[in-house]
Formats: sequence, C-alpha cells, structure tokens
Amino acid sequence: MANGSALAPAPIGAEERGKRLAALRGGMDAAGVATLLLGSTSSLRYFTGIDWYPSERLLGALVHASGELDYITPRFELEKIEGLISLPGDILAWEEDESPWRLVADRIGARGRMAVDERMSLAMYRGLRSELDDARLADAAPLIHPLRSRKSSAEIALMRHAKAITIEVHRRARAQLHAGQRASEVVRFIDDQHRALGGSGNSFCIVSFGEDTSLPHGGEGDRALVPGDVVLIDTGTRIDGYSSDITRTYVFGEATPAVRSVWDAEKRAQAAAFEAARPGVACEAVDRAARQSLEADGFGPGYSLPGLPHRTGHGIGLDIHEGPCLVKGDRTPLASGMCFSNEPMIVVPGRFGVRLEDHFHMTDAGPEWFTRPQHSLDEPFADVPAWPAG
Repeated sequence: MANGSALAPAPIGAEERGKRLAALRGGMDAAGVATLLLGSTSSLRYFTGIDWYPSERLLGALVHASGELDYITPRFELEKIEGLISLPGDILAWEEDESPWRLVADRIGARGRMAVDERMSLAMYRGLRSELDDARLADAAPLIHPLRSRKSSAEIALMRHAKAITIEVHRRARAQLHAGQRASEVVRFIDDQHRALGGSGNSFCIVSFGEDTSLPHGGEGDRALVPGDVVLIDTGTRIDGYSSDITRTYVFGEATPAVRSVWDAEKRAQAAAFEAARPGVACEAVDRAARQSLEADGFGPGYSLPGLPHRTGHGIGLDIHEGPCLVKGDRTPLASGMCFSNEPMIVVPGRFGVRLEDHFHMTDAGPEWFTRPQHSLDEPFADVPAWPAG
C-alpha cells in the first residue's frame, strides 16, 4: 500500500492468529515446554486477538503444545471475554476469593514445564511460584520473540498505514506552528489529527522547542515557541494495535550554520545505517555504521557527546519498542520481515538536538523504507504525497 493511502488495510484475522499459535506450539515441542502462559500483554493480543489492560488480576491464556487453548479470566469479566474470543478454547474463570495460580496449577497438572510471558509483572510471577516449583517454569521470550520479530505482509501493511497517517500529521503540525505556541498545544493538535485520519490518537507524543531538543525525550516544562527555535517532534499512533513512530527536526524560522551542519551529519548517519542493513548482517553492525559516520563528522566516539547517546534503532510492531534492536551487543542476524526504527540522534548538550527517525522493514533483497526520510531541513515535507481528500 502506497504511503498516503486513505484506506486502512484489513485487521489481523483468526486465520493468521491460528498460524501463529501453530508455530508457537512447534517451538514449544522442540523446547520441551508443555504449556505457555500469556498475561495481559501485547503477546496475548498477538496470539489470541484479545487486547486487555494489565492489572493485579490475572487475565490471559494458556497455550498447550498438545493443541488446546484456555482463556483465564476473573469471573466478573466472563461475559466480556466471551465477546472478545475469536479462536475456540475453554474458559477458566476464578472468583475474587480464589487463587488464579491454583487454577493454573490444577489445569496443567503434571504435564511438565510451563513457559511464562516475560512481560508479566514480578508480582504475578511470584504468585505463580507459590503453586509451581521453579524447575517447572521457563522464560517464554525465546519462543515468542522469533515469531513476533518477523512480521507478515498483513502486519507490515498495517504499520505502513499507521506511518502514512503520522507523516501526514507531522506535515499538518508544522503548517500550523506559530510564535508563542506552547508545546502542549501542539501535542493536542497532533492527537486530534491522528484521530481525524483514522488512527488511535497519540500512542505517545514528544514536542520539543529550542534547548529542550537536546534532551532525547524532551524537557519537563511547556516551552513556548520563538523564532529561530529548533523543533523536534516525535510521535506515533496505532492501527489495529500496530505502531508508527516518526521524528522530524526542523527550524521555526532561519537555521543557524551550526544547526545546518548537525542536521546534515544526522542525515548522513541515518543513510549509513540504512545501507548497512543487509540480510544476514548482525543488528549491531547497523549501529556501528551510524556511529562511524558520526565519528567521521567529529561526533562521539561511542556514546560521548556531542554525539549519539542511545541505540540507533529498535524493533517495532504491537509494541513501539520491541526486540531485536540496532545496538552494540545485539548479534541477531537481520532477516526478512524484521522492522526497525532508524534514528541515530545527535545531541549537542545545552544547545539543541537533531533526530531524524524513519522505519524500514527487511526484505530478501535488503531494507525498504516505510516512509521517505526527511527531504531537507528547510522543506521537510516537500516529497510527502498529498493525503487523499476522500
């Protein structure tokens, strides 16, 4: 789907989720894991389609290598869960004065080892340990991450649409900037525009002006925009749970030579990272390529400032930040379907920062951009396709 399309792709359906569960069970068999417990995390949505908020109460699912699927819910949520289920399975309900961990232990009996969703809270894990010995518990991450890290064509289409919405919102946000405007006003505008274009609203939004742009996640105040300020906006939305996350940096008014020089170096570093992303190459090699580019322009070395204080990129999907990541030490080989941010920010402490963030997905032939990188400092959206009027 081309960047700028107004029609959202189809949501993930039961057929694809069924294939995910089949692949998960294959991995469980190979690892000697009989059951896998999913909590109220993005992995519950990934495998079952149920999107539920995390709380102190256990609501999740038990995936059995033998083929069964059980849903676990507080009894007072039963009717709601029944309406959310799209894949067949039994429902195990527990009352407020009962232990959900006893329910889990009784259900799995002596079947063997159980892998636990690594995104569940420590409090929940402790509850589970009160009923099951440590020797029977395993980390589910090695089973889940390889599946989630390689996106299907349907997942990529949803993210492409989410990112097309966000880049259009970026364009609209710049067009309405005016002197004296507070960062919080821009955040509200961006949320309204994300919703107007069919997104979920802001999944997050950082709007920084002036010196605040030297802080990777923005300042704590609500700065007013003045002519000559560097503007850094980092935001995203979701479509069927799949995320966008795009950053643009430009100047409200005339850029100084120093800002232009840093912006150009940032552009080169982002391009170097993209060129280094080849099938089979380790994730850390992409980070290394960005840092080598920055060091050639006089920044760093390593995480030293002025320079790049964080990783070059992260995986993205149902979670804004997923593994693997483009960072030193992550030796995961790049493979088709993996999706990453590319954002080797340059921080000049106490003055300003420049971050250009776009995302790419891996194909058998190499990386492919979801959105076109920023055109230029002075005309950041010159090549953004017009958003369809209809």
